[in-house]
Amino acid sequence: MTEMLSLFIGCGLMVSMLFSELFGFAAGGLVVPGYFALYLDQPVTVVTTLAVALAAYLVTKVVSGFAIIYGRRRTVLTILVAFILGFGVRHLFAVQFSEYVELSVIGYIIPGLVAIWMDRQGSVETICTLTTAAVITRLIMILVTGGELLS
Repeated sequence: MTEMLSLFIGCGLMVSMLFSELFGFAAGGLVVPGYFALYLDQPVTVVTTLAVALAAYLVTKVVSGFAIIYGRRRTVLTILVAFILGFGVRHLFAVQFSEYVELSVIGYIIPGLVAIWMDRQGSVETICTLTTAAVITRLIMILVTGGELLS
């Protein structure tokens, strides 16, 4: 699993860099498309992660309405809020719908990275770019592994 994760992250880095250079959009952070591509077979987890990222983005927006939050403070606050929300989803709202579907979040800082880019370039642009980059990364990994990924 660790080797596969490394391959996904490396491929996601290349795709993310390509999107940034060609289109000028970030896919939610450099390592994020690789993680999302790895979890594309778990759509509930992907949607939950995006929901946590969106919630963290909105909380940061609200807090910045009455507090001075720029630069490093804003980045740390966004990642911290996403971390806390992700923790809540994992431990307080842990729901297993069936043997194969569980309410979970990808990683610990991944939602925070996505939320940062939602703040920087817009939520629609970030989600669309991330989704496209993750799908392309997944397709490349299927081609590279000869379909072994699907088994």
